[in-house]
Amino acid sequence: MHIPRKRLFWVVGLGHLTNDVFMSMSSVILAFLSASVLPMSNTQIGFAISATQLAGALSQPFFGWRADRSGGRWLAAGGVAWNVSLFVLAIFLAVTTHEYWLLFIPLVLRGLGSGAFHPVGSLHAAEAEREHVAGNMALFFLAGQMGLAIGPALAGFLLDLANPAGPTPDANFAPLFALALAAVPGVLGMAFYIPNHKAHRDNMDALDADKPVAPRLAIPWRAFAILGLLVGLRSLAQPGSVAFIPVLFQQKGWDPAQYGLITSFFWVAAGISGVYFGHLADRYDRRRVIMWSLVTGAVAYFLLPLFDNALAFVLAIAAGGLTGGSHSIIVVLAQELIPASKGFASGAILGFIFGMGALGSFIIGSISDGIGLGTTFQLVAISTAIAGLLALVLPSRNAKVEEN
Repeated sequence: MHIPRKRLFWVVGLGHLTNDVFMSMSSVILAFLSASVLPMSNTQIGFAISATQLAGALSQPFFGWRADRSGGRWLAAGGVAWNVSLFVLAIFLAVTTHEYWLLFIPLVLRGLGSGAFHPVGSLHAAEAEREHVAGNMALFFLAGQMGLAIGPALAGFLLDLANPAGPTPDANFAPLFALALAAVPGVLGMAFYIPNHKAHRDNMDALDADKPVAPRLAIPWRAFAILGLLVGLRSLAQPGSVAFIPVLFQQKGWDPAQYGLITSFFWVAAGISGVYFGHLADRYDRRRVIMWSLVTGAVAYFLLPLFDNALAFVLAIAAGGLTGGSHSIIVVLAQELIPASKGFASGAILGFIFGMGALGSFIIGSISDGIGLGTTFQLVAISTAIAGLLALVLPSRNAKVEEN
């Protein structure tokens, strides 16, 4: 397996880990706040989380467009700093004012920081070593997936440590405020090592000199429409269904530690498998790698609601790994469709993935109220299989095959 050697790659990787650790804490913190200092309904909690995700999703194309022109040094560093700062502010306002909307506003606005970081990070992870684009992108997204897995567990651990009596009206959130200092290395690293505007433009001009002249934003709309439909169907599984994995197993009588663990396994599997599939995509036809991963992942999704023993953990790992493994490949495909504006392409496709994931969670919740969560997961499996087959309709490229 190729290990990236460029410092720039590891800087944006650390930024991704930091950003996603703090973003993924929201559900745990809102649940704790609701049981302690600021009672909230499930609708209010869900609305705050969905609005935060949408703020990041809808802003990513704009920030990606800016990153193509400036290199995005201050978008990335400032975005993570903004995210963490408003995270602290949201908790502080909730604790001191007990007002939902004073929590809601900074919580949602911090999504813009995540929206600013992701296209910049994706751009530089891809550009760091052009001969290993898919593999590097997989490692970059692995850092984010590890953040998603670490954040909820870390938030719960710190809240338990500071509040041994459980949620009370005078709950202690000091460890979460102190945790904000952990973001400093990632923010400073990006501020120092992401190329400034002049260095970025010089690099882009040198690359453009070796390419035939083409319209800067010549977008192949048919291919993008197919990719968009694939992403929309896949997003019901990844990331739309993840919020309901705890609910699925809570309904089977599992305790919080058990269904929290199976959810973390799902995320970890998605991140680790992304590295493997990313390297496969550097060697073989990316469309077929996506197809096989999603079709086989659909089988695991279909079977997951049928088991409530150790086999459920195996199926959760398979479902997360197989459906999540294509994440970085989809971003690379979008960048290849608009090679002159990779930042815009990254922002557009990531924004669409996260936006459709938020919409997917709403759709799954609505359908499951009528037909049950187990049956809904099996419908998600069907949509995932269809998404995999759509990959074969995408424009082909010469498969890169390396003989060892």
